[in-house]
Amino acid sequence: MSFNLQVFLFYSLPIIFALLVSKIYFSSKKSHKNLPPSPPRLPLIGNLHQLGTTTNRVLQSMAQTYGPLMLLHFGTVPVIVASSAEAAREITKTHDVIFSNRPFINIAHRLFYNSKDIGFAQFGEYWRQVKSIAVLHLLSNKRVQSYQQVREDEVAHLIKKIQESNESVIDLGELII
Repeated sequence: MSFNLQVFLFYSLPIIFALLVSKIYFSSKKSHKNLPPSPPRLPLIGNLHQLGTTTNRVLQSMAQTYGPLMLLHFGTVPVIVASSAEAAREITKTHDVIFSNRPFINIAHRLFYNSKDIGFAQFGEYWRQVKSIAVLHLLSNKRVQSYQQVREDEVAHLIKKIQESNESVIDLGELII
């Protein structure tokens, strides 16, 4: 038994060491020099532990410390937070093409025809065509008005269920679903 452990350690430790060295080498600070300032984060949860219940106040205090544009990590997903009108204007006006793209999500790529769905398609000519089809055919005024009676019936049914509850506690989330 100990012989197998020695063989395992003999072969695995150099591989683990090589992986650690290559990670340190390839993730040097040179490639991250243009990122905005960021508070310290934990490895798997990022900055989620710092947000708490009063997220707006925590973000305000972070903005006072790190500036109007900061980088947070929600889990492993990097998120840029703009906390001033000037920073938001810069993002939406000047750098809109860079920030308008969606992140690549592997499961969406597999489930939605290589991310060809309108909700997961990358920003570009294909997305523009799919959006125009959706706006012209699915979300046109005529199409939306055709379902007005269905919407009114569903709202009336929801109000009737709320009235029938006789002022007892009800789960609106369940009713809406």
